[in-house]
Amino acid sequence: MRVLGIETSCDETAVAVIEDGAIVLANLVASQTDLHAKFGGVVPEVASRAHVQALNPLMDEALDRAGCRFADLDGVAVTVGPGLVGALLVGIAAAKAVAVATGADLIGVNHLEGHIYANFIEHGPPEPPYICLVVSGGHTMLVHMPEEHRYRVLGQTVDDAAGEAFDKIARFLGLGFPGGPALDRLAREGDPAAITFPRAMIDTGNYDFSMSGLKTSVLRHVKAERAAGREVDTADLAASFQEAIVDVQVAKTIAAAKEHGVKAVLLGGGVVANTRLRERMEKAGAEVGIGVQFPSLELCTDNAAMIAVAGASRLARGYRSPFDVAADPGLELA
Repeated sequence: MRVLGIETSCDETAVAVIEDGAIVLANLVASQTDLHAKFGGVVPEVASRAHVQALNPLMDEALDRAGCRFADLDGVAVTVGPGLVGALLVGIAAAKAVAVATGADLIGVNHLEGHIYANFIEHGPPEPPYICLVVSGGHTMLVHMPEEHRYRVLGQTVDDAAGEAFDKIARFLGLGFPGGPALDRLAREGDPAAITFPRAMIDTGNYDFSMSGLKTSVLRHVKAERAAGREVDTADLAASFQEAIVDVQVAKTIAAAKEHGVKAVLLGGGVVANTRLRERMEKAGAEVGIGVQFPSLELCTDNAAMIAVAGASRLARGYRSPFDVAADPGLELA
């Protein structure tokens, strides 16, 4: 069974071809980072236009690398939400066209489910149930997954997502866009205990997250230091800020795993590329006998292989999407 995956939820045009559920034959990404860097963030209209220009050539290249034709496809999996509505529509229109022209089944995929299923590409699915931590530019949430394709959101951010917080502080420090990777690199040179920033909502007894107050604390610290005539050590600042976010995410994830009696924690989303989060989460899991899985770095960020794998799993279970499936920018994981 061969499935074409299409991902256009934000600022990456991605196409993949997989075989037999999780064998990746091609996984291509056309990045728009340079287009949006001058704006300091993603511009939705610019993203949509770039998707239109890149998608058809990328599909042709992916099929060529996979050694197959459109007629060889059994399914077309496409992100239907959440994301930027204009960007989503480009991918959905292309997927519908391929499905109509070839007779392949159409499978709409939740982008967040794709991030979870990125784990299965390299590791295969561990025995459920799972606790999933999904952290990206737009989402920070803990999810209980009793079995494949069943989700219960335990908690999520009440304001900013972790990736957004990383980008904003990186921009404040002059690290450019995207800021998360740059801040991660800078933090490796600093002392995570140099500055005590608040661990927002760590003792609330629930699984929600908050980043807004932490960002404010960072800004106030910098202004106070400068007002006092002291130089700010940006590496220490980055490391301390990062540690405050990671502390909360690790504590709540492990607590959720213990409460629900799971033996596997799955991480997904662009922020999972953060080296400190990976290191701390793996260590915390090992200390309590809980296995922690996360995708390789290239599968953490938006890609189409994860969408194809999630779609293939649904296709194997008899799931098909109707041709009137629409883009849902606020699609929930359920």
